[in-house]
Amino acid sequence: MAVLQQELTLGEAADQLARALPGHRVEILQGRLIVTPPPDGSHALSLTWLVEAFGGAGARKAGLRYVQGIGLWLPALPDDFAVPDFSVVDEDFRDAHVQKNCYAPNVFRLVVEVTSSNWSDDLGPKVECYAQAGIPAYLIADRKHDEVLLYTDPVDGKYPAPVRYKRGQTVLVPESVGLMLDLPVDTLLDGDD
Repeated sequence: MAVLQQELTLGEAADQLARALPGHRVEILQGRLIVTPPPDGSHALSLTWLVEAFGGAGARKAGLRYVQGIGLWLPALPDDFAVPDFSVVDEDFRDAHVQKNCYAPNVFRLVVEVTSSNWSDDLGPKVECYAQAGIPAYLIADRKHDEVLLYTDPVDGKYPAPVRYKRGQTVLVPESVGLMLDLPVDTLLDGDD
């Protein structure tokens, strides 16, 4: 029996994997194909809590939208894109559609990642990619190391060192996001109030 083989681009391979693995997150970071399994319950609760927190803080009235799992087109390489766990974007973000359900980085005010089994991607390549894309604020609920990191204000495609928060502390959402909100570290890490 003959097997027909064709060479796929990285983007085509990502599309095939996304169809073959429902519920998994497929991303291309720095030219590497990344596949992340579905989140656990605490991870999902953290994201639900963020939706409630930003809604309660009046994000919509401030001209913002908060969304889970939309694509962020990354400028470094032609096929690169990420799918942040949670994002705060401009209300007209849909006008900045690039392709493949991805949006231009200029409409993103804040991206949040809650670490899972792929924690090293959130703490390494995504820091670099989001800085290069000019994302004003990147918040990581680092469940592997039991802390929250906040990167802000990239300069020349790099973030300065992050501010680190421990349990019992709260993270003040940066002014660049466009609203005032304190986020308890324990809730970001555990998903419970």
